[in-house]
Amino acid sequence: MIAAASPDAQALAVLKSVWGYDQFRGVQGEIVRAATQGENALVLMPTGGGKSLCYQLPSLLRPGVGVVVSPLIALMKDQVDALRLSGVRAAYLNSTLSLQGVREVEAALVAGELDLLYVAPERLLTARMLELLEQADIALFAVDEAHCVSQWGHDFRPEYQGLGVLPARFPGIPRLALTATADERTRADIVRVLELENAQLFVSSFDRPNIQYRIQQKGAGKAGPKSELLDFIRAEHPGEAGIVYCLSRRSVEETAEWLGAQGLTALPYHAGLPVRERDSAQERFIREEGVIVVATVAFGMGIDKPNVRFVAHLDLPKSMEGYYQETGRAGRDSLPSTAWMTYGLADVVNVRRMLAQSEAPENVKRVEAAKLDALLAYCETASCRRQVLLNYFGENLPQPCGNCDTCLNPPQTFDATRPAQMALSAAIRTGNRFGAAHLTDVLLGNATERIRGLGHHQLPTFGVGKAVPERSWRNIVRQLVALGYLTTDAAGHGSLIASAKARPLLRGEETLWLREDMLTPQTAKKNRRDRSVAPAGAAGGLFEALRALRLKLSREQEVPPYVIFHDATLREMAERRPDSLAVLGSIAGVGTRKLAQYGEVFLEVLRGDVAPAEAAGTRKNDALLSILNRRAESEAGPSAGLPEGRLFGGSGMLASHPDVADRLRAVRQQLAKVKGVSAFLIFPNATLDLLAERQPQSVNGLRGLPGLGEKRIEAYGEQIIAAIRSADHP
Repeated sequence: MIAAASPDAQALAVLKSVWGYDQFRGVQGEIVRAATQGENALVLMPTGGGKSLCYQLPSLLRPGVGVVVSPLIALMKDQVDALRLSGVRAAYLNSTLSLQGVREVEAALVAGELDLLYVAPERLLTARMLELLEQADIALFAVDEAHCVSQWGHDFRPEYQGLGVLPARFPGIPRLALTATADERTRADIVRVLELENAQLFVSSFDRPNIQYRIQQKGAGKAGPKSELLDFIRAEHPGEAGIVYCLSRRSVEETAEWLGAQGLTALPYHAGLPVRERDSAQERFIREEGVIVVATVAFGMGIDKPNVRFVAHLDLPKSMEGYYQETGRAGRDSLPSTAWMTYGLADVVNVRRMLAQSEAPENVKRVEAAKLDALLAYCETASCRRQVLLNYFGENLPQPCGNCDTCLNPPQTFDATRPAQMALSAAIRTGNRFGAAHLTDVLLGNATERIRGLGHHQLPTFGVGKAVPERSWRNIVRQLVALGYLTTDAAGHGSLIASAKARPLLRGEETLWLREDMLTPQTAKKNRRDRSVAPAGAAGGLFEALRALRLKLSREQEVPPYVIFHDATLREMAERRPDSLAVLGSIAGVGTRKLAQYGEVFLEVLRGDVAPAEAAGTRKNDALLSILNRRAESEAGPSAGLPEGRLFGGSGMLASHPDVADRLRAVRQQLAKVKGVSAFLIFPNATLDLLAERQPQSVNGLRGLPGLGEKRIEAYGEQIIAAIRSADHP
């Protein structure tokens, strides 16, 4: 806990020290102030808008531990890794821990030795967990992904409704509910369950200006959807991380296999795969560069990877909330990213049929139908997509964004009243029993064997649309289905049925304007340089060298690369080329702890001790090993008793010193028992490995090592040095 004499100044000081930022974004500062003062809050903030900081920072400013309720193991581990690397005492309780690990974290909780604890709602609601929390000093409760409380939310989880126990069991403890998407019904449920009637409501802008929204009609080119996706990735995001969403498990596996055969690193992810395979895909996506995950909606919620450069949909999502949440996983670092979708008539028919076949209550189906209508209207709009998207969430964007396909390549519209009447009439006269292909044959006057067999060549509508190309009829029918003039049958036969909405149009009481005959793909190759994450020229080579160094360090410390520094931070380093720790520390994302831990090794590259091309190219491993070894030797000093040879092995992992490591591990375990705390709170495994490698011979030699602050050195320093010396002289 950090005492705060001047709350706002103290909050900014901690923001800079821990996270490396000089100021808050948007309403973050107001939320932090309210939570620090003990107020409840309901926070609506877009994915990538910085929600986690809104509960993490107040947990450091208030006495006690901040308890974060999260449904996602991946998010827990990701955030705890990042917090620990920044010097925050964070832990999680979930099914990945051993029984001993659970006991250690529980002991640390009760002893007041944690700043933040992440826990799943199911575990939090157990009698044991509630009793432990009553013994602890709680700073606040943060309910992340709070839309899961509501059956109207797009990801309802029944166990979340049990969180209503918090106000009664822990009165006076501030509660924060946070979500990226929540309509009025969902907000009302969150307020009711968590008793937030008097809470402040903070609504951040839902705009993600760095994301370019694009929709391409399936079949607009000669290739199929997968080939169109491949062209998009190769042209705009080669070697970059992305997520591809598909509707079915089969499509996920086929698409991942096909992309892999084209030379991309593409991994499947869906609920039907073995747990080990899913976990492996997720782990590689988080820890490696340039991995693409092809998934159903089972993937992505809670993934904190900031440098996802694109999110692609090969099938239509089910709602605007789902679309916004999924596309929001791109560009969390605020650098240019793309939300790309390919969309066609079959998608519209399929989602409408699925909704019609749903066994949900009628009131739920009506709500879902309205959400689907909003999404289809977004897909078919001829105006700025961002304006339509933000308007759905109650936000007004006065001017077109200039960064979506309809702004970059405005589509044409035409008066489609007469052809729409023809299509609707054809559906009615054929008995509302046939699909788009059959209706198109009737309109074009194609006397196929089936048409003649059914006698449809004798209908008044047969051939009335000969003047309209077949491709245009497909476009018209798709938009009529999307806009609700044609609907689908619940039986799943693909029949198109004229709805009640069609009557005024058929009677000539309204005019209908539609888009010209295709959703025009935006060819963004010419914009690739402007939208690139890496700087141009020499700075681009330096950026790649910094990425290579970051990747090596992340592998050695077994954390995701972005936990060390975000791409945006590396980009600013490459552009500004700081030549001192003071200047490097002024870069956004470089906190006090990270500056001490990584500053000199990054300055080695920035100062030009290693040429950018060398560090980023085929000789990068040798070059980076040289930097790391010189840095380690310099810090350790001549009196540190370092072993001969390199401190870092060529394999990219720390060299092994089992005798020293075993003695340090034994001392750590003994200290943990004496103090009654978790072993990792004495010092983490990464620190143990580093101690075993460097083998400092004095307490002063411990200073500056990650995971050993002054308090820990004062408390445990002599025992650590004694363990190291005893290994040298058993």
